[in-house]
Amino acid sequence: MKRVSFAEFGGPDVLQLMDAEEPHAGPGQIRIAVRAAGVNPVDWRIREGQKLGAHPTELPAGVGLDASGIVDEVGDGVVGVEIGERVFGEGSSTYAEFAVLSAWARMPAGLTFEEAAGYPSVVETALRIIREVGVRPGQTLLVSGASGGVGSAVLQIARVRGIAVIGTAGAANQDYLRSLGALATTYGEGWVERVRELGHVDAALDLAGSGVIRELVELTGDPRKVVSIADLGAPELGVRFSGVAGSVPDALAEAADLISRGELHIPVEKSYALTDAAAAHVDSQAGHTRGRRVVVV
Repeated sequence: MKRVSFAEFGGPDVLQLMDAEEPHAGPGQIRIAVRAAGVNPVDWRIREGQKLGAHPTELPAGVGLDASGIVDEVGDGVVGVEIGERVFGEGSSTYAEFAVLSAWARMPAGLTFEEAAGYPSVVETALRIIREVGVRPGQTLLVSGASGGVGSAVLQIARVRGIAVIGTAGAANQDYLRSLGALATTYGEGWVERVRELGHVDAALDLAGSGVIRELVELTGDPRKVVSIADLGAPELGVRFSGVAGSVPDALAEAADLISRGELHIPVEKSYALTDAAAAHVDSQAGHTRGRRVVVV
């Protein structure tokens, strides 16, 4: 089979599409014929060799955590899923023709493979950081870097839970944030005052790692009311860095429920072929994403 992998840490140019042995489902796992794989910032952080405790890497390594596809192998002890079913979930080395998943759910009706591949890690992260930051119904959550996949999920999940949201993003994504129910403003000079004009902030999330931790603490008045998923230096300012996943099966079940009820939709901004995985990483690192990017197999 074909798989995107890298033999050394570095820039996007270390990614290569190569022949590899097919993986097989172990106990508690399934294997899918991959139709699409989600492109997440953690993918290129791992490729660069960043020290992420939740994702130790041995070289050579495959790329990708999220995928959608058709079940073609079921491991020992797995119940409730059959060969031939359409699923989406989280596993390893998902930029490939076949991948093993350790957590999965059936794809909701009407969802394409490309759309489904963009949800697993994104929704798990959104649910986790909303919980960790402690924001409650009736309060206001500030989301810095709100137009990407995690931000899109946070805005919609918060709305369902009765939490008001202020989101920052580039000028081109202001209407997009508003369409998801957020009060929107741009980042850049004067952004703190623009946020204050929109209302009081009870808690804040840093999704972009753009060096705004001090300002988020200033706006909330308490570093314990700020969580970052993108700034490894956040703990130096007393802010929690969240990088370890909670229950992915529970997150997938909630994602499927929200999608089925029409309360969660994350658009796919751009799709890439396996041969263009490096370009997908370049674009992901550049930011300014509206929704998700996926690799199509």
